[in-house]
Amino acid sequence: MFEAIWDAAAPLPPEKKARIQPFFLETVGKAGDSALLRAWQTRLGAAASHRSPSIDYTADQASVVVAASGWDGFEQLARAGAVPFNTGRPEIMAAGVRLAPDAATKRRLTEAMFDLAHTKATRGGMGDNFEKSDFGHALAELSMQACDLNGFDRAVTMTAAPDSLRYALWRTRITGHAGVLATRIRNEASADDTRHVRGALEGYAPVVSIGYCAR
Repeated sequence: MFEAIWDAAAPLPPEKKARIQPFFLETVGKAGDSALLRAWQTRLGAAASHRSPSIDYTADQASVVVAASGWDGFEQLARAGAVPFNTGRPEIMAAGVRLAPDAATKRRLTEAMFDLAHTKATRGGMGDNFEKSDFGHALAELSMQACDLNGFDRAVTMTAAPDSLRYALWRTRITGHAGVLATRIRNEASADDTRHVRGALEGYAPVVSIGYCAR
Protein backbone atom coordinates (compact mmCIF):
# COMPACT_ATOMS: atom_id res chain seq x y z
CA MET A 1 0.00 0.00 0.00
CA PHE A 2 2.79 2.42 0.76
CA GLU A 3 4.35 1.55 -2.59
CA ALA A 4 1.04 2.41 -4.28
CA ILE A 5 0.72 5.69 -2.38
CA TRP A 6 4.27 6.76 -3.21
CA ASP A 7 3.74 5.75 -6.84
CA ALA A 8 0.74 8.11 -6.82
CA ALA A 9 3.08 10.89 -5.67
CA ALA A 10 5.40 10.31 -8.65
CA PRO A 11 3.64 12.74 -11.06
CA LEU A 12 3.89 15.60 -8.56
CA PRO A 13 6.42 18.39 -9.20
CA PRO A 14 9.50 18.11 -6.96
CA GLU A 15 8.43 20.91 -4.63
CA LYS A 16 5.02 19.34 -4.03
CA LYS A 17 6.51 15.91 -3.55
CA ALA A 18 8.87 17.40 -0.96
CA ARG A 19 5.87 18.84 0.92
CA ILE A 20 4.06 15.50 1.03
CA GLN A 21 7.14 13.48 2.05
CA PRO A 22 7.04 14.28 5.80
CA PHE A 23 3.34 13.36 5.97
CA PHE A 24 4.11 10.13 4.11
CA LEU A 25 6.92 9.16 6.50
CA GLU A 26 4.79 10.09 9.50
CA THR A 27 2.09 7.71 8.28
CA VAL A 28 4.64 4.94 7.67
CA GLY A 29 5.81 5.48 11.24
CA LYS A 30 2.33 4.78 12.55
CA ALA A 31 2.75 1.15 11.48
CA GLY A 32 5.11 0.65 14.41
CA ASP A 33 7.57 -1.19 12.17
CA SER A 34 11.00 0.39 12.66
CA ALA A 35 12.57 -1.61 9.83
CA LEU A 36 9.88 -0.45 7.39
CA LEU A 37 10.34 3.15 8.46
CA ARG A 38 14.12 2.98 8.10
CA ALA A 39 13.75 1.46 4.65
CA TRP A 40 11.54 4.32 3.50
CA GLN A 41 13.79 6.93 5.13
CA THR A 42 16.77 5.48 3.28
CA ARG A 43 14.86 5.30 0.03
CA LEU A 44 13.65 8.89 0.27
CA GLY A 45 16.83 10.24 1.82
CA ALA A 46 14.96 11.84 4.70
CA ALA A 47 14.42 11.51 8.42
CA ALA A 48 11.03 10.80 9.90
CA SER A 49 8.89 13.83 10.55
CA HIS A 50 7.86 14.45 14.14
CA ARG A 51 5.16 17.08 14.25
CA SER A 52 4.04 18.47 17.57
CA PRO A 53 0.76 16.85 18.60
CA SER A 54 -2.15 19.12 17.81
CA ILE A 55 -4.19 20.42 20.71
CA ASP A 56 -7.66 18.86 20.79
CA TYR A 57 -9.74 21.91 21.60
CA THR A 58 -12.98 20.06 20.88
CA ALA A 59 -12.26 17.51 23.60
CA ASP A 60 -11.54 20.34 26.02
CA GLN A 61 -14.81 22.06 25.11
CA ALA A 62 -16.79 18.84 25.45
CA SER A 63 -15.23 18.14 28.85
CA VAL A 64 -16.12 21.61 30.12
CA VAL A 65 -19.76 21.23 29.06
CA VAL A 66 -20.07 17.78 30.64
CA ALA A 67 -18.48 18.97 33.88
CA ALA A 68 -20.90 21.88 34.09
CA SER A 69 -24.10 20.32 32.75
CA GLY A 70 -23.75 16.53 32.72
CA TRP A 71 -24.48 14.34 29.73
CA ASP A 72 -28.16 15.31 29.52
CA GLY A 73 -27.15 18.95 29.51
CA PHE A 74 -24.51 18.26 26.89
CA GLU A 75 -27.12 16.84 24.54
CA GLN A 76 -29.64 19.59 25.25
CA LEU A 77 -27.13 22.37 24.64
CA ALA A 78 -25.91 20.65 21.47
CA ARG A 79 -29.42 20.29 20.08
CA ALA A 80 -30.11 23.95 20.85
CA GLY A 81 -26.87 25.09 19.23
CA ALA A 82 -25.99 27.01 22.39
CA VAL A 83 -22.43 28.07 23.26
CA PRO A 84 -20.02 26.38 22.60
CA PHE A 85 -22.06 24.42 20.05
CA ASN A 86 -22.82 27.55 18.02
CA THR A 87 -19.58 26.84 16.13
CA GLY A 88 -18.03 23.48 15.40
CA ARG A 89 -21.01 21.54 16.73
CA PRO A 90 -20.33 18.28 14.83
CA GLU A 91 -16.74 18.17 16.03
CA ILE A 92 -17.57 18.96 19.67
CA MET A 93 -20.35 16.36 19.69
CA ALA A 94 -17.98 13.78 18.20
CA ALA A 95 -15.53 14.57 20.98
CA GLY A 96 -18.37 14.01 23.44
CA VAL A 97 -19.09 10.60 21.93
CA ARG A 98 -15.44 9.64 22.43
CA LEU A 99 -15.53 10.85 26.04
CA ALA A 100 -18.85 9.18 26.88
CA PRO A 101 -18.49 6.72 29.78
CA ASP A 102 -20.72 3.94 28.45
CA ALA A 103 -22.15 2.45 25.26
CA ALA A 104 -25.67 3.75 25.91
CA THR A 105 -24.48 7.36 26.14
CA LYS A 106 -22.36 6.96 23.03
CA ARG A 107 -25.36 5.61 21.10
CA ARG A 108 -27.64 8.40 22.33
CA LEU A 109 -25.22 11.14 21.33
CA THR A 110 -24.48 9.49 18.00
CA GLU A 111 -28.18 9.33 17.16
CA ALA A 112 -28.51 12.97 18.19
CA MET A 113 -25.81 13.79 15.65
CA PHE A 114 -27.69 11.93 12.93
CA ASP A 115 -30.89 13.77 13.91
CA LEU A 116 -29.20 17.16 13.78
CA ALA A 117 -27.56 16.39 10.44
CA HIS A 118 -31.04 16.15 8.92
CA THR A 119 -32.47 19.16 10.73
CA LYS A 120 -32.88 22.27 8.62
CA ALA A 121 -30.49 24.89 9.94
CA THR A 122 -30.07 28.50 8.96
CA ARG A 123 -26.96 30.44 8.09
CA GLY A 124 -27.38 34.05 7.15
CA GLY A 125 -31.06 33.43 6.47
CA MET A 126 -30.28 30.92 3.73
CA GLY A 127 -32.04 28.05 5.46
CA ASP A 128 -29.51 25.48 4.26
CA ASN A 129 -28.18 22.28 5.79
CA PHE A 130 -24.69 23.69 6.15
CA GLU A 131 -23.70 21.29 8.96
CA LYS A 132 -24.82 18.13 7.22
CA SER A 133 -21.53 17.28 5.51
CA ASP A 134 -19.56 18.08 8.68
CA PHE A 135 -21.81 15.78 10.69
CA GLY A 136 -21.42 13.13 7.99
CA HIS A 137 -17.63 13.33 8.17
CA ALA A 138 -17.55 13.22 11.97
CA LEU A 139 -19.99 10.31 12.07
CA ALA A 140 -18.10 8.40 9.40
CA GLU A 141 -14.91 8.70 11.45
CA LEU A 142 -16.67 7.64 14.65
CA SER A 143 -18.27 4.66 12.88
CA MET A 144 -14.97 3.61 11.35
CA GLN A 145 -13.31 3.74 14.75
CA ALA A 146 -16.19 1.79 16.31
CA CYS A 147 -16.21 -0.84 13.52
CA ASP A 148 -19.84 0.01 12.74
CA LEU A 149 -20.35 -0.67 9.03
CA ASN A 150 -24.04 0.26 8.96
CA GLY A 151 -23.35 3.54 10.73
CA PHE A 152 -20.42 4.24 8.43
CA ASP A 153 -22.42 3.70 5.25
CA ARG A 154 -25.25 5.81 6.66
CA ALA A 155 -22.85 8.65 7.54
CA VAL A 156 -20.85 8.69 4.32
CA THR A 157 -23.93 9.47 2.24
CA MET A 158 -24.14 12.80 4.09
CA THR A 159 -20.57 13.87 3.35
CA ALA A 160 -19.54 16.25 0.60
CA ALA A 161 -17.55 13.53 -1.22
CA PRO A 162 -19.00 10.10 -0.40
CA ASP A 163 -17.03 8.39 -3.16
CA SER A 164 -13.68 9.78 -2.06
CA LEU A 165 -10.64 7.57 -1.64
CA ARG A 166 -10.31 8.50 2.02
CA TYR A 167 -13.76 7.12 2.86
CA ALA A 168 -13.18 4.05 0.70
CA LEU A 169 -10.02 3.32 2.71
CA TRP A 170 -11.74 4.03 6.01
CA ARG A 171 -14.40 1.50 5.05
CA THR A 172 -11.76 -1.16 4.51
CA ARG A 173 -10.77 -0.87 8.15
CA ILE A 174 -14.16 -2.48 8.86
CA THR A 175 -14.40 -4.80 5.86
CA GLY A 176 -10.72 -5.71 5.47
CA HIS A 177 -8.42 -5.91 2.46
CA ALA A 178 -7.34 -2.30 1.95
CA GLY A 179 -4.97 -3.61 -0.70
CA VAL A 180 -7.81 -3.92 -3.20
CA LEU A 181 -7.65 -0.13 -3.49
CA ALA A 182 -3.97 -0.05 -4.51
CA THR A 183 -4.84 0.07 -8.20
CA ARG A 184 -7.27 2.92 -7.65
CA ILE A 185 -4.63 4.82 -5.69
CA ARG A 186 -2.22 4.55 -8.62
CA ASN A 187 -4.80 5.19 -11.34
CA GLU A 188 -6.13 8.38 -9.79
CA ALA A 189 -2.70 9.96 -9.37
CA SER A 190 -2.51 13.61 -10.37
CA ALA A 191 0.27 16.08 -11.02
CA ASP A 192 -1.96 19.03 -10.14
CA ASP A 193 -1.79 18.96 -6.35
CA THR A 194 -1.20 16.75 -3.32
CA ARG A 195 -4.83 16.17 -2.41
CA HIS A 196 -5.00 12.67 -3.85
CA VAL A 197 -1.92 11.47 -1.98
CA ARG A 198 -3.02 13.19 1.21
CA GLY A 199 -6.44 11.54 0.89
CA ALA A 200 -4.78 8.15 0.50
CA LEU A 201 -2.58 8.72 3.54
CA GLU A 202 -5.47 10.03 5.66
CA GLY A 203 -7.58 7.08 4.61
CA TYR A 204 -4.94 4.44 5.22
CA ALA A 205 -3.60 5.89 8.50
CA PRO A 206 -6.27 4.30 10.76
CA VAL A 207 -5.68 0.88 9.18
CA VAL A 208 -1.96 1.29 9.86
CA SER A 209 -2.21 2.70 13.37
CA ILE A 210 -5.09 0.73 14.92
CA GLY A 211 -5.47 -2.19 12.54
CA TYR A 212 -8.50 -3.88 11.04
CA CYS A 213 -11.68 -4.50 12.95
CA ALA A 214 -12.22 -7.98 14.37
CA ARG A 215 -14.25 -10.08 11.95
